Amino acid sequence: MEKVLKRIVPPVFNDQDFLITDYGAIGDGIVNSSMAIRRAIDECNRAGGGRVVIPAGKYYTGPIYLKSNVNLHLHKDATLLFSTHPDDYLPLVQTRWEGVDAMNYTPLIYAYGERNIAITGEGTLDGQAAKANWWPWKGRKAYGWKEGTPNQTDKDKRAALFDMAERDVPVGERRFGNGYYLRPQFIQPYQCQNLLIEGVTILRSPMWVIHPVLCSNVSIIGVKVLSDGPNTDGCDPESCKDVLIKDSHFDTGDDCIALKSGRNRDGRRLNIPCENVVIQNCTTINGHAGIALGSEISGGARNVFIENCKISKPMWGIRIKTSSMRGGTIESVYMRNIEIDKVGHEAIIFTMLYEDKGTNMPTIKDVYIENLVAKNGGKGGIFIEAYSESPIKDICFSNVKIDNTITPLKLENAENIKFQSTYINGKEIRVSGKGQRITIGPNN
Repeated sequence: MEKVLKRIVPPVFNDQDFLITDYGAIGDGIVNSSMAIRRAIDECNRAGGGRVVIPAGKYYTGPIYLKSNVNLHLHKDATLLFSTHPDDYLPLVQTRWEGVDAMNYTPLIYAYGERNIAITGEGTLDGQAAKANWWPWKGRKAYGWKEGTPNQTDKDKRAALFDMAERDVPVGERRFGNGYYLRPQFIQPYQCQNLLIEGVTILRSPMWVIHPVLCSNVSIIGVKVLSDGPNTDGCDPESCKDVLIKDSHFDTGDDCIALKSGRNRDGRRLNIPCENVVIQNCTTINGHAGIALGSEISGGARNVFIENCKISKPMWGIRIKTSSMRGGTIESVYMRNIEIDKVGHEAIIFTMLYEDKGTNMPTIKDVYIENLVAKNGGKGGIFIEAYSESPIKDICFSNVKIDNTITPLKLENAENIKFQSTYINGKEIRVSGKGQRITIGPNN
């Protein structure tokens, strides 16, 4: 881990400021300041870089494109209010949507192939997504969708994108946007180097919140994400290298932190893992998983270090999820000093049986979990389930304590699973065997 941390160095910017109000921005929350922000970013970039400053006030804006050597800096009393009108997020840009590359709406904050970019300060980024906009596109009544209205689940929408990827349709021909209902991400740097997101609060995203794709040297420090809409994952580094997520808080409607590397054939086409990732001192509340690897993990994940994190009220605490449709290798994952409370389903689950089946056997191996405590463990303590053709193997639990769970343990097609000082519902776990199917149920 220390070797990885030494390589992750936040970008440094020139000591010069470009106030968006000097370029015509008005902080009344009504006047559209998009052009003013764009002019300030362009001027900062041309001048060799510095800070584009959002002073105190509420600034209504469309999408923001970050350029090299620009630090978008928000004053503590500053708020950027993002448009909820889909037409404002045109023309289409190359993006990645649920692990598949496409031409779609631009993310609310976007960069492509840039270097040395940042979003910093104590201010707020508000996507303004709600049941009246963006979220109904999910197609669920709980998020405002009404019977008979279009949404992403129609066969010629989301499924069409996945079909194009399976048929190797060139990315430039995968054109979506208006009429397809694929929601944009909030922050998506794509193929960027030297990225910093620090200090800001991020609210109400249309979809995934912080989503760097194919980036390297990424620092996400001290952010606060609050977004309870559909698929509003808090932080999803995808096929990224050398990533630090530290001292941050996530309260989301889906996975709070999830590592990804592409979906199915499109992920295997690039075959770039998410690797050298350090997650430290983070707190998560609600959401699906507190910390997850997958499910869009076809390029694999490796060298992941997670420590000193607190997870509260998740459906799943720690979740590794993949399938024989996804494929990919997940390996060399190390976790320690984790607290989990009030779990809905399983405290710890590693599964190869997530969603679709295919012919691309995944691999999960070399995972070490030390000093984990789970209070109110929910329906399950530790669940490990795999295919007989590709058992999950070489997993070690050391000094793990899980209490108040219904089904303490399930192992299906698992090899070399070690339990050292591991207690579930007060009983020490002692199992051994190869390729075993072992379940310790409520009455065992």
